[in-house]
Amino acid sequence: MELSERKKQILELLLQQPESGIADMLRQLPGNPPVSTVNRDLKSLVDNHLLIKSGQGRSTVYAITPAYRLVYGNIGDSYFDKDVDERKGKKRIDPEVFTHLEKVSIFTDDELVLLNGLQQTFQERVRTLPEDIVRKERNRLSIELSWKSSQIEGNTYSLLETEVLLSENIPAEGKQKDEATMLLNHKKALDYIYEGRVVFTPLKTRAIEDIHSLLIADLGVSKNIRKRIVGITGTSYTPPENEFQIREYLDRACEVINLRSSIFEKALLAVLFISYIQPFEDGNKRTGRITGNGILIENSYCPLSYRSVKPVDYKKAMIVFYEQNNLAAYKKLFIEQFAFAVNNYFR
Repeated sequence: MELSERKKQILELLLQQPESGIADMLRQLPGNPPVSTVNRDLKSLVDNHLLIKSGQGRSTVYAITPAYRLVYGNIGDSYFDKDVDERKGKKRIDPEVFTHLEKVSIFTDDELVLLNGLQQTFQERVRTLPEDIVRKERNRLSIELSWKSSQIEGNTYSLLETEVLLSENIPAEGKQKDEATMLLNHKKALDYIYEGRVVFTPLKTRAIEDIHSLLIADLGVSKNIRKRIVGITGTSYTPPENEFQIREYLDRACEVINLRSSIFEKALLAVLFISYIQPFEDGNKRTGRITGNGILIENSYCPLSYRSVKPVDYKKAMIVFYEQNNLAAYKKLFIEQFAFAVNNYFR
């Protein structure tokens, strides 16, 4: 829904003061709006699943829905001022996250206008550029995505070393073989996607497993859904450990993604859900990033290279989703990286 300035003020107020009554709001809302106007706004917000109403008469109070808090609640860097064990975050997966994300739009109207405008620019450029230039730019983006995605996972190859490896198959001196393998696997997975050898519409667990298999080939990692517990550095959140439950969560994630009409929302949720469930022994975040990009590529959208992302910022955005089930930080990163990709490739 499109939010008026006053509705935004009501939501912001309730983010800071859970379960407020209309009298409290009237005292704090700027401009002294009449009771009847605020009541109409509150009803609209309730009808659109952004607020929950409870109580009757003078005891009526309103609260932000979990869905709205999940998408729009603002959690800043101060969250990480506390040590990992001192943060009051969720320790286990919350199945309600999938339900909440069926009921609320992820992007605001303004954000969609921005994203759709950027996509139009991308489509026009690709349509008018010579085929050999499009092919070279696609290769450049794939190299830079392979480099950054691997860097986020601790790979020490520089961008220049990555380019030489992926273009000329010459490994960098003094680097571990597994680092080169990780980069080459990224490029192979992206080639498969561009060749249409992996299908993402509708998204199925099998496609996610296929992408993971490509990304962890020759790295000593099991290709199947894991059967034991895994830990994640920097957070006390522990993903589900039961193999059958993991598969159920993956199937549920695919169901939610497939219900979405927006390609942007599908791609964003793929990254978050796969990272959240952690279905494999290793390579989960890589699988999320490449699956999200696979959805974009299959639908002729500009993929993200993540080139300008600081690894620590990416990891913080993931941890906020794990511990607080809040996707605002990653959404901001996603929008910035889509704009970066359109403005820096296929020109």
